[in-house]
Amino acid sequence: MADSSRPPLAVFDLDNTLADTAHRQRFLERSPRDWDAFFGAAPQDPPIAEGVALAVASARECEVVYLTGRPERCRPDTLDWLAAHGLPQGRVYMRRNDDRRPARRTKLETLRRLARTREVRFLVDDDELVCDDAERAGFTVVRARWSAPSDALTAAQEQDGRT
Repeated sequence: MADSSRPPLAVFDLDNTLADTAHRQRFLERSPRDWDAFFGAAPQDPPIAEGVALAVASARECEVVYLTGRPERCRPDTLDWLAAHGLPQGRVYMRRNDDRRPARRTKLETLRRLARTREVRFLVDDDELVCDDAERAGFTVVRARWSAPSDALTAAQEQDGRT
């Protein structure tokens, strides 16, 4: 049962929702994909104004949390990036370093776990498959369509289970 005495959760994805990954897509377009370089370049991601503004506004009524397909080894860089760009403080849910399941599975699993004890007001994500599955599961979704879709990132999320 969700605890109604605590503020609802606003759940935000990172890559292409809050952080512009366009400059590092090239590492996913080669074969084999260069995951170390892709994640190593994440600290240089420019913020996406629309996503950041929504996160900041959401913090007025909700507890903001972050749900990313990035592996746990990226946590220090991710926390530094969030703080450097003025995003609300919040818990960051990341995939285990060895978890290669598609993002739509790992994220839905975490959303369901969060919803057991808290109201999830909405999820903000750019991945259409994640959004579709979350909506089918009864979650309210804001589709982050303010970034250009990346075929390389979509393939990475669905085939490689890496982000």
